[in-house]
Amino acid sequence: MKGLDKVREMKVIKFTITLLSTSILFLLFFPKKSINPSSSPQPLQRDSSSSSMSRARSFVLWLHGLGDSGPANEPIKTLFTSPEFRDTKWSFPSAPSAPVTCNYGSVMPSWFDILEIPVTAESPNDDSSLLKAVQNVHATIDREIAAGVNPKNVFICGFSQGGALTLASVLLYPKTLGGGAIFSGWVPFNSSITEQITPEAKQTPILWCHGMVDRTVLFEAGHAGPPFLEKNGVGCEFKAYPGLAHSINNEELRYLESWIKARLQSSSN
Repeated sequence: MKGLDKVREMKVIKFTITLLSTSILFLLFFPKKSINPSSSPQPLQRDSSSSSMSRARSFVLWLHGLGDSGPANEPIKTLFTSPEFRDTKWSFPSAPSAPVTCNYGSVMPSWFDILEIPVTAESPNDDSSLLKAVQNVHATIDREIAAGVNPKNVFICGFSQGGALTLASVLLYPKTLGGGAIFSGWVPFNSSITEQITPEAKQTPILWCHGMVDRTVLFEAGHAGPPFLEKNGVGCEFKAYPGLAHSINNEELRYLESWIKARLQSSSN
């Protein structure tokens, strides 16, 4: 069963995120680690990519997929060459290790539990573990806003499981953020969670990109997202990519750069 999202840097900075073939491979790459859950929300683990500047003009948080790591995704930021990103603080945290149901309980980096793969539009969700992960994302956002970043210059982005966590984190945050970008993700919570979405959160722009030949998070799961959001008063821009499997390509990342750039607020706003 497939279960590991991995970013690889190719020639001319071409990124491909794929899944290893079996849960046994997870055990080889990720030996079992002790799990020490915290009862209170903690900012996501700091990483080497975060800028040392005391006050960033904007903040981009990238959430990786199941079994992956933050540092493996850091090359993504090298594509963002526009001057508008000179004062951007990037963060690529790594998920804690935890047993994952869809991989027979194997312990691997995971933001929350996934009950089945492939993920479909009707797949069951584990709201409990998801909401714990959301609290930690919110603690990270709070820290950056407290440091002086305009909430509308905070962008949360993620691939696969990280994309699903991005969606939940943006929708459940009590303020309007700059935007949330979901790549090959899905709606990871049950309908009752929508009662917690505030009017401010409904104003946060959402970008959703999905490959049409994705066999891990099926295209139907991604395509079901925008109607679900619109039904709950949340706008969403959806982009389908023919021929793209469960991965991210340069075209998606170039569009993300322009999408974020168009929404950055000046220091006077």
